[in-house]
Formats: sequence, C-alpha cells, structure tokens
Amino acid sequence: MDAQGYFHTFPAVRGTQAGRPFFIAMCPLKLVPRLFVFDEEEVPPEMRAQRTLNRARIPEIAEYLVTHPESYVLSALTASVNGEVNFQSIDDLRQPSLGLLQIPMDASILINDGQHRRAAIEEAIKQRPEVGQDNVPVLFFMDEGLHRSQQMFADLNKYAVRPSYSLSTLYDHRDAGSDLARFLAVNCLTFKGLTEMEKSTISNRSTKLFTLSGIKHASRALLKKHQKQEITTEEKLLAKEYWEAVSEHIPDWTKARTKEVSTAELRQDYVHAHGVTLHALGIAGAALLTTQPKAWRSKLKALRSIDWSRSNVELWEGRAMHHGRISKANTSVQLSANLIKQALGVKLSPEDAAFEAQHDA
Repeated sequence: MDAQGYFHTFPAVRGTQAGRPFFIAMCPLKLVPRLFVFDEEEVPPEMRAQRTLNRARIPEIAEYLVTHPESYVLSALTASVNGEVNFQSIDDLRQPSLGLLQIPMDASILINDGQHRRAAIEEAIKQRPEVGQDNVPVLFFMDEGLHRSQQMFADLNKYAVRPSYSLSTLYDHRDAGSDLARFLAVNCLTFKGLTEMEKSTISNRSTKLFTLSGIKHASRALLKKHQKQEITTEEKLLAKEYWEAVSEHIPDWTKARTKEVSTAELRQDYVHAHGVTLHALGIAGAALLTTQPKAWRSKLKALRSIDWSRSNVELWEGRAMHHGRISKANTSVQLSANLIKQALGVKLSPEDAAFEAQHDA
C-alpha cells in the first residue's frame, strides 16, 4: 500500500496473453482474505463466474498449510480486477516488464480460480497467524464482465486433469500408506517388477499385474490403518511377509513373475489378477492375523483350494464380478473378502454376515 493509501501495491511482472495484459504479483497470505472476494453462493449459477464453495474441502487444505509450514506448496491464484490498474516499470528501457502493480483500494478483485485455497488460507491464518507472513503468487487479469469471467473459469478448468491415484501415491512422501506401497513395490518379491507405478488401471497389453494404488489400498486394509495413521517398520515387514506368503499359494502370480504366463492372460481368465481380489486378500488377511497371530502362515495354504477362474460364475458372480465384468465396488471387495475368510477358516463378523445375507437375498 502506498503512502497516500489509495492503492494496494504489489511487486509484479507484466505480460500479454491473447492480446490482453496480465500481471503476476506476490501477495502476502495475510492480505488474501481481505483483498479477494468470491461470488456469493446465493447467486444463481448463470450469474456467477465460479462454482459454489465446497466447504468440506477447506479444513483439509487448511490443515495441510498449518501442519507443514516449512514445506507446503501453494499454487497461484487467478483473479480479475474490476478497476483501472497502474503499472510502474522499474526500468522502461532494460526491464519494462518488471515493476510495481497498483490496484485501487475500491476496486473489486474477484477470484476466478483458487476459491478453496483462498478460504483455506483464511482458516489457516486463524490457527497459525505466522503463516500470514508467507506469499502466494497471484495472476491478475482485467475484469471484462461476467461473460469473460465465466469463459475464463471454463478455460482454466477444461484441461485440468487430476493425476492418477498410483502416481499420487508414488510422489506423496507425507502419507504413510504411500510410503508402505512404495516399500512393498520395491522390496516385496510378490510385487517387485510387476507393479504399475503411474497408472491406476492396467491396459490389456501391460506386463504388470498390480497397481501401486491397489497395493496401497490392500496393504492399508491388511494393517487396519486409516489414511493418517503412522506405519511402523515392523508393520511394513509384516505386510511384506504376508504378501510373499500369499503368493506362495497363488502359483499364477509366481508364473507371471517368471514370465511363464502373460499377465494379460491372467487378467482375462482369473479374478486374482485384479485389484478387487488384492484388496479382498488384504481385508481377509487382517482378520487372519488377528485371529491366528501365530498360525496365519499355515492357514494361507487354503488359498490353493479356491477356484479363482472367472468362468466359475457361480462362485464369483455378485462378488468380484457383475454381469461377467470385474467390479471394483466396495460391496464387491467385501463379499470377495468374505469368501476368502471362509476358505481360510476365519469366522465372519456380524457385519460380514449382513453382507452375505444381502448377497443371498
């Protein structure tokens, strides 16, 4: 803010897109809640330039900022300024694009992209005021009316693609479950060399048998761990031991590793080559480890008695399959886990029994 108090002043870089000027500026986080406004939710959609605020997302983002004050990363906000701005270049000859951006204090600055980050910043500052001293980059455009603002929102989100769950797992070093999945993919003989690290689905021609995200879901279920719970070294080693023991009794997994059979053939012919079964084996394993902490390894021999063939419609239809297609639904996972539990001699819980009653109805 300048000495006269009429402007908000930001260090900025000036650029041009599609013949229109824009500015990239650094804004202190503590000013974000006061400077940037958001379309009120009560306004009809056709009169807004944004989606409505999903308040369920705000605590998670705010917690991320508060919990990781020394390592968080916050992407730029995009805003439109409804008012005349002034850009003062530092050096008109040598650095004409570097300077100070002055925005009138009575101008409206409307968020085009980043409304949840803006709300989360406000909440994070309430919990941890020192966060307000940090900065966030802001991309400023000139407001050209509702039509242009709506088109900006559509264009900014049209090509946005979320990374696959496997890739997020591979790159997430804050999450204990992701760390467990990476550990198993590299160190567990069952998964080593057979894990798709980037995609959460496996193509027909892929030589991989498991996805990193599938390993994460199944192993967290095995250890009965929720998303934010820590996982000890001993638990990691137990998961490794369990999955290697399981593979001893599913010979097709070993054949896939030794290239005696193609993974494409296994996916086509057997339910054990799909994530629903891996997850189910994790759930069944958790029950087995609880009820048979000493004898669980020998109990796994019963896996050899299960007919994993997709052609066994009587066994798998309504469980791992629906109308002949593999199902990833939670109900399919649970019902498949029930079948495996029964094969292993594990008594079904009341919740399990309720699922079975619905399946038999």
